[in-house]
Amino acid sequence: MQIQSFYHQDTSTYTHWLEDTEQQLSLIVDPVMDFDQKSGRTGTGFIDAVLDRLAEKNSRLVYVLETHAHADHLSAADYLRRQTGASIVIGQPIKQVQGTFSKIFNEPATFVADGHQFDVLVADGDTLTLGDHQIRVLATPGHTPACVSYVVDEQVAFIGDTLFAPDTGTARCDFPGGDSDTLYHSIQRLFALGDGVRLYLCHDYPPDGRPAMSSATVAEQRQHNIHIRDGISQAAFVALRTARDAGLAMPRLILPSLQINIRAGALPDAEDNGVSYLKLPLNLF
Repeated sequence: MQIQSFYHQDTSTYTHWLEDTEQQLSLIVDPVMDFDQKSGRTGTGFIDAVLDRLAEKNSRLVYVLETHAHADHLSAADYLRRQTGASIVIGQPIKQVQGTFSKIFNEPATFVADGHQFDVLVADGDTLTLGDHQIRVLATPGHTPACVSYVVDEQVAFIGDTLFAPDTGTARCDFPGGDSDTLYHSIQRLFALGDGVRLYLCHDYPPDGRPAMSSATVAEQRQHNIHIRDGISQAAFVALRTARDAGLAMPRLILPSLQINIRAGALPDAEDNGVSYLKLPLNLF
């Protein structure tokens, strides 16, 4: 098993590639599509570079794993599916998230919030197989109700936004369906995986002078995470998280991202002029 992480500078997002090197089978976690908000232009340069690495290894992409519906970048999952035939996997509660945001964006009746835009909807305890490797689904809600982590061979886990690097803390909980008490319990589930398990992050926002880091062990998080290290009680964490969330601005790309990501990375249906459009709700937030 080999893992390589690719950092998308514009959105501070990690896309991870895991390969069963013996059987030349791969999965990609949280793929990013380029997006220029000023022009409304999408691009695939970043994810094409990842695909190029798979091609060099002659590795077949089996799964695209989404840890949740992201609010800070556009997903390239649908692009990967169209290019490779890979199956897109996400947690079953995506249906709840779709229902919430389809109302916010007043989606047309043709948009059905039943998760069919994805290929595989998983629940806590489900397993996937990649060659000789077992991928266990661990429900880790709190940031959103649909957040899941993917634990591979009980050695590594891809944890989405649940935790950031130890010196930057934890995910926000003020999105619809988010809850800081729930996030606390989800993080304890990650800590229970064992100190040696390596946790792969979806984002890193490094302070000046530190290079971006793609992962940290459970032990490093338990010892050093500024929001939830050992000794910080649930009540203290909830108070800290609630106070921080109250002062956070909306993510820069939340409105375009969620319209794309509840569709598994696909653009909205083109209108009669052949162009797809995103909505910008005015004075709603």
